[in-house]
Amino acid sequence: MATKQRVSYRCGECGWTTAKWVGRCGECQAWGTVEEAGARQGVSVVKPGAVSAPAVPIGEVKAEVAHARSTGVGELDRVLGGGLVPGAVVLLAGEPGIGKSTLLLEAAARTAAHETVLYVTGEESAAQVRMRADRIGAIESKLYLAAETDLSALVTHVEKVQPRMLIVDSVQTIGSAEATGVPGGVTQVREVAGNLVRLAKERGMSTVLVGHVTKDGTIAGPRVLEHLVDVVLHFEGDRNSRLRMVRAVKNRFGPIDEVGCFDLNERGITGITDPSGLFLSRHAEPVPGTCVTVTIEGTRPIPAEVQALVGPTEAPQPRRTSSGLDSYRVAMVLAVMERRLQAKIGKCDVFTATVGGIRLTDPAVDLALMLSVVSAAADQALPAGLIVLGEVGLAGELRPVRDVRRRLSEAARLGFTRALVPKGSLEEEAPKLERAPSRGHLVAVREPVLRTTTFAPGFEVTEAEYVWDALSHVR
Repeated sequence: MATKQRVSYRCGECGWTTAKWVGRCGECQAWGTVEEAGARQGVSVVKPGAVSAPAVPIGEVKAEVAHARSTGVGELDRVLGGGLVPGAVVLLAGEPGIGKSTLLLEAAARTAAHETVLYVTGEESAAQVRMRADRIGAIESKLYLAAETDLSALVTHVEKVQPRMLIVDSVQTIGSAEATGVPGGVTQVREVAGNLVRLAKERGMSTVLVGHVTKDGTIAGPRVLEHLVDVVLHFEGDRNSRLRMVRAVKNRFGPIDEVGCFDLNERGITGITDPSGLFLSRHAEPVPGTCVTVTIEGTRPIPAEVQALVGPTEAPQPRRTSSGLDSYRVAMVLAVMERRLQAKIGKCDVFTATVGGIRLTDPAVDLALMLSVVSAAADQALPAGLIVLGEVGLAGELRPVRDVRRRLSEAARLGFTRALVPKGSLEEEAPKLERAPSRGHLVAVREPVLRTTTFAPGFEVTEAEYVWDALSHVR
């Protein structure tokens, strides 16, 4: 009697194995990466089959058919790298209620002005989508709407409508009779996504899939979903703010560091072509604990304000709270302050935040964060019209950052008159930093190393080598 071979399951990320399927890997803690390893050994022999098209020299392939077409939404085109490529599959993920459906309905209406678009909704009824379309003015004769949750019915709609653009909202709500499990499960999502990708490539049809996210912000479902598609976009924003941002984390047809800014309001969603000033507070006079920097999002320089509040506390563990900033980087900057600047903040609560809901991960924000905390602790405002750039090292040195000239040009355009940057930032190649002072070296003993130049008429730039040089400049 033949014994039944046991089936094991293996994590596609780290190789961890288990006897039964689980949704989360017990080793690397990744979701949706555990798959059946299979009991069959060896490799089956595949016979030659028919080809869809003969292989040709790469120089004879027509590249014109892969040119991007505009969606009609400028900020979305910016993130996509110019628009939607025929046959490309885009995955747009974001939290519930963030505005994904509104943005795609807007793009569908703009595209339907000159070609056929099919919008398939699995989460709402057709009447609900129609109400939203009336509100945002997205009624077009070439925009077709279908409410379906079955993959075969979706394919039938595609056969009848023959769209140039397909939107599926969302991929987790569509089920296939050929796969086991419930819609939204690992097997179902893989089956549905694979069929939609094949359909898009065969027809040269631009396809946009809406995806759900988990509690930690990652895309729900198997990781293979992100590998199957051509573009992965993340829709971000604070529910209490009208600002929305779309970032590309994967793009086979363009850059992955671009960001699109949108304003979500009662009339729909509109692109913000010039977000400068959205992330700055309005003060008649300088306020202690605030410092302005310029971050780079893709090719776009965006001025942003960093705020800090420092206060003594009797608690044994002072609070370190940040909003819009990397908490690990905030902790590092505070540690450098205590060690290199002899700052007495070990028994103080420190709260740091950004203005306007923007999230800053650029290392160039380090110096602005440090000076805002120093300003808050001393209850003394920084000079008016000052912009601050620079990455802070653990030894207290200031490291040059990229695209300094573009950042300073944007600051000068907005009316700032002074800038503080790391040494060598305006040179072609930043010189190597000298060795930092030995541990325990006091700030007061060292003379500031500063160099002031004129970047533009009425705009002065001061270069500093270490954090204590920068501190002496703004005092």
